[in-house]
Amino acid sequence: QVTLIESGGGLVQAGGSLGLSCAASGRTVKSYAMGWFRQPPGKDREFVAAITRSGSSTSYADSVKCRVTISRDTAKNTVNLQMNSLKPEDTAVYYCAADLSTVTMRGGRADYWGQGTQVTVSS
Repeated sequence: QVTLIESGGGLVQAGGSLGLSCAASGRTVKSYAMGWFRQPPGKDREFVAAITRSGSSTSYADSVKCRVTISRDTAKNTVNLQMNSLKPEDTAVYYCAADLSTVTMRGGRADYWGQGTQVTVSS
């Protein structure tokens, strides 16, 4: 069992930056790749970014590539999402996720989910 708790959401103006953090706990958490998803208002949840369990490889959705950086601290069991040049269309509930495979997460699925944190970008 893996528990994920997100933090860092909030309100930011377009063009601004925001960092999200996810604290992971559980006996096997170090075995998992980690990722971020988001669900815009009225839309389905979508993949944003993922990072392998070692942190050596990352993957991004085309919609956020070059504006978002995912990183993890394996010692602290945290994963972070730094978002820059934010746009109103980035407004969504952002979810931290864990799965054995980043490929699975790119496909929209994950074994474990956090409760989500709201990010609102004003124009």
